[in-house]
Amino acid sequence: MKKIILFLLAGALSYSCWSQDLPDTFKDHRDGKVYNTVTIGEQTWMAQNLAYLPGVVDPQTGSDTEPYYYVYGYDYEYEDVAKAKAFDNYKTYGVLYNWQAALTACPDGWHLPSDAEWTQLTEYLGGASVAGGKMKEAGTAHWTTPNTDATNSSGFTALPGGNRSYNRGTFNAIGDYGDWWSSTEDGTGSVRNWPLYNYSGNFRSYEERKEMGLSVRCVRD
Repeated sequence: MKKIILFLLAGALSYSCWSQDLPDTFKDHRDGKVYNTVTIGEQTWMAQNLAYLPGVVDPQTGSDTEPYYYVYGYDYEYEDVAKAKAFDNYKTYGVLYNWQAALTACPDGWHLPSDAEWTQLTEYLGGASVAGGKMKEAGTAHWTTPNTDATNSSGFTALPGGNRSYNRGTFNAIGDYGDWWSSTEDGTGSVRNWPLYNYSGNFRSYEERKEMGLSVRCVRD
């Protein structure tokens, strides 16, 4: 009887530990990738850039109406998802999406955040002048010096995945800069985006062309 009780207690303890850990990760069943997650205020965010990659194109290929997916450094003319996924940049920084791809890239139960949801996060972290420092991964393992004000006290772990430029068709600024789409269009036909820089702790939105290739962070529905 004692052995049975001890077994049940051990099982209950194991289940308790497992169930406590579970909310801190999420598995995307489309490709099996597991993401860290973080709850900040009333929002739960993926704590890694989205890496869903159903296809891949070179940076010279762009559109504001067709969905395209990019991996920083992948500049081959042929589409080879397996080859793109072998890049270290894919493993570290995830995928760059044009806006049409970003709109549907998040898995079920998650969505591309609106400008208002990014603003909610920013305000919870103390406002535009300080939120970025609380979101950026600390140190210079990925961010280039000086990585101003970076503490990652929020647990968001923002990384500088660079971008795919719409006008030059090139990859730019990895290590110096990270930029994330919102789902919100503005009056000019562009979209609100949220960049972070290695030289600043600021975090505020700007407008960007839909052809750009930017990172995606999903927020839970």
